[in-house]
Amino acid sequence: MFPMPSLLPRSLRRAVLCAAPLVGLIGCSETPPPAPAPTAAPRTATPQPPASAPRPASNAFFDPAHPVMLGIDVLESNGFAAIRGKAIGLLTHPAGVNMRGVSTIEVLRHAPGVRLVALFSPEHGLRGELLAGANAPDRIDARTGIMVHSLYNGAGTRPTRAQLKGIDAMVIDLQDIGVRSYTFVSAMKVCMEGCFENGVEVVVLDRPNPLGGLKVDGPPLDAQLVSYVGEFRVPYVHGLTMGEFARMAKEAPDILTIPDAVRQSGRLTVVPMRGWHRSMRWPDTGLSWVPTSQLIPDFSAVEGYAMTGLGTQLGGFRSGIGTAYPFRGLSYHGVRFEALERDLKALNIQGVDFRRVSVPDPKTGKPELGLYVEITDWDLWRPTELGLHLVTLACKYDPRMFSSAPKNEVRVFQKCLGSMAFYNDVAARGAKVDVGAYVRDWQAKAQIFQQQSRKYWMYY
Repeated sequence: MFPMPSLLPRSLRRAVLCAAPLVGLIGCSETPPPAPAPTAAPRTATPQPPASAPRPASNAFFDPAHPVMLGIDVLESNGFAAIRGKAIGLLTHPAGVNMRGVSTIEVLRHAPGVRLVALFSPEHGLRGELLAGANAPDRIDARTGIMVHSLYNGAGTRPTRAQLKGIDAMVIDLQDIGVRSYTFVSAMKVCMEGCFENGVEVVVLDRPNPLGGLKVDGPPLDAQLVSYVGEFRVPYVHGLTMGEFARMAKEAPDILTIPDAVRQSGRLTVVPMRGWHRSMRWPDTGLSWVPTSQLIPDFSAVEGYAMTGLGTQLGGFRSGIGTAYPFRGLSYHGVRFEALERDLKALNIQGVDFRRVSVPDPKTGKPELGLYVEITDWDLWRPTELGLHLVTLACKYDPRMFSSAPKNEVRVFQKCLGSMAFYNDVAARGAKVDVGAYVRDWQAKAQIFQQQSRKYWMYY
C-alpha cells in the first residue's frame, strides 16, 4: 500500500514499485507509545435510485458491547434481504469482519437463501498475505474452495465479464483508513465500473472511517495525477466512509470511467451502519481493529499513515523504529539523533510532539533509537502537516533527494501527494518552501470540499 514505507530495504522498495500497477482516479492526550506491534497481519433485484440510498435505521438490535453495527451486521439483522435469492461475489479482505470479528466470508457462506459463488481480492490479497504493491494471481481459496479473482494482478483491476459470469450481485466489504492513497477505495471504484458495465448489481456494506468524518486535510488531487493510488479527487484525508464514496461515484459524473449512460443505469445498494456518527474515531466504536495491511496493525498506525506516509516515501526518513511503531516512529539515516530531534521540535507543529523511544535491534540486540510521533491535541492536529515538513527537511539533509531518486519512485510520490504545485516548488527550492502557506490554502479548500460532499453523507 503506497506510500511505500522506508523501513523496507531500498532494493525491495524499487522492485515492488516497478511491479505495482497504477491504473488510472476532536481533544486527545496521548498515553506513552504502545508496545511494538507485529507488522504481519494475524490469521484471524429491484433497482434502487441512488438518491434514495438508505439512512441508518433505528437500532432495534442494539448491543451495549457493540455501539456500532457495521453494514454486514445490518444486512444480517435484516435477514439478508438485499441479497436473498441471489448468487453473489464478494470483494473483501481480512478486516472484512462483523462486529464480533467473524469474517464476512463466513457470514455470507452460511447466509440463508444466499449463494456465495466467487471471491475477489484487493491489494494485499484476500487473507492479507501480500506485501504492498505485490501482484496476486487468481487462485482457489484453500479455506473455502471458492475461486478468488485478484483485482490487483498487474493486468488490470476491473472484474471482467468472464469473472462476473453467473453473479447477480457483487458485495463489497472493505475497511478503509481515511487516507486517499490507501487503495481499497480505488478497488471499490474499479469494481463498480466492471460490475456496471456487465449489468451486475453492487452492494456496499459500509464501515467506519477510523479517523472520523469531520477531519479533512491535506492537498486535493490534481486531475493529471488521478491513478490507482488516488481514484477520487479529494483531500488527502477525506472524512468519508466507503459507502459515501460509492454514492459519490454513482451519482456524480466524471468519476467512474465508463459511459455515463452505463453509470446511470448501474444498480447500487449501500447498506449503512447503525450507531456511527461523524465525530467518532475508531476507539469510540467499540470495535476491535483487524490489520488492514501488514504495516497497519492498529489504530496508532492509521493515525501515523496520514502523518508520516508522504514524508517517508522518498529520501532518508524511515517509518518505524526497526519493525516497531510503523508510521509512528521516525529516524533518518546519517543524521544524529539529537540533531533530528532538535529539527523536528523546532517545526512547532500544533497538536504534535515527539518522544524518544528505543527498540532492540532484532539482529544485534543493541538499542535502536527513534522518535515516536504523538498527537497531543486532536482539534489542533492537521494530519498531513508533519509529512509535508518531513519532505522539506529531507531536502535540507539531502539537496539531491529528488534528482537522485529513481523516476518511477518520484512519479509514485507525485501521485500519492496529489499536488504538482507543491512538488515543483519543493523540487526547486527544497527546505525554503513555505509549507505553512500550502497548509492554509489546502485547509480552505478542504472546507469547501466538505460542504460539497455533504450531499453524499449518510451520517451526521
